[in-house]
Amino acid sequence: MSSKVGPGAREAVFAQLSDAGRAQQVAQRLADGIALGVLAPGERLPSEPELARRFGVAVITVREGLGILRDAGLVQTRRGRDGGSFVAVDEDAEHNGLLTTRLRALSQVEIDDMGVYFTAIIGAAAERSADRAAPLDAPRLSAWLEDAGFDDPASARTTQSGFFLELAVLSQSPRLVREQIRLQADLGPVLLLGLASADLRQDALAQNRRIVRAIAEGRPARARDAAATLVGLLTARVLVAKAALEKGTGRDEPLSA
Repeated sequence: MSSKVGPGAREAVFAQLSDAGRAQQVAQRLADGIALGVLAPGERLPSEPELARRFGVAVITVREGLGILRDAGLVQTRRGRDGGSFVAVDEDAEHNGLLTTRLRALSQVEIDDMGVYFTAIIGAAAERSADRAAPLDAPRLSAWLEDAGFDDPASARTTQSGFFLELAVLSQSPRLVREQIRLQADLGPVLLLGLASADLRQDALAQNRRIVRAIAEGRPARARDAAATLVGLLTARVLVAKAALEKGTGRDEPLSA
């Protein structure tokens, strides 16, 4: 099974590590890829030698990093001809209430601040993308967006996460790419909860298209504005859900309406 993300997002996940030789960094980078949906449940990871080559570390370091992920239940290893390391499949992921629990732990001020920080990073990425993208980048991004799908909550979260990463890659800023990966792995699951709503999925898709048009037209300010509007919509829905939980009216999946 492969995830519906663009090549830029996958290249960002598998980019060489800045401080080679640390198994924890290998584990963190792959864990971020799993959290972002770049690496899909059931997907077979590259071989240990291939991971070592991509990350710029020793094979033994990769092996130790995969061990960390196995202990955390994020990766499974199978032996034999069709063996290898695979992203673990959690059949109860949509119903275990972990995200609702995390939402309860966040204050409304923290959620609002999350939106502000996310806007700053992805807004900068969108702005730089419109300023620096090559002529074929916008058509490629548009075709990928339309093909990836926004029809249901799971595909919408994967697509939106991948789209954010593609913007970071198009910005041609390694620092923005690294920060976007870190930010999405940390805050993305909560921020994208609202995509359970069909109305919000349509609004989000419309803003994504606005960003792509701004990139195609070379309009940095317009791209930043569309990115800010998008994150604002996502944050507002999370704040509504948080308020419902505080009043005791929220259900196990507070953003599904």
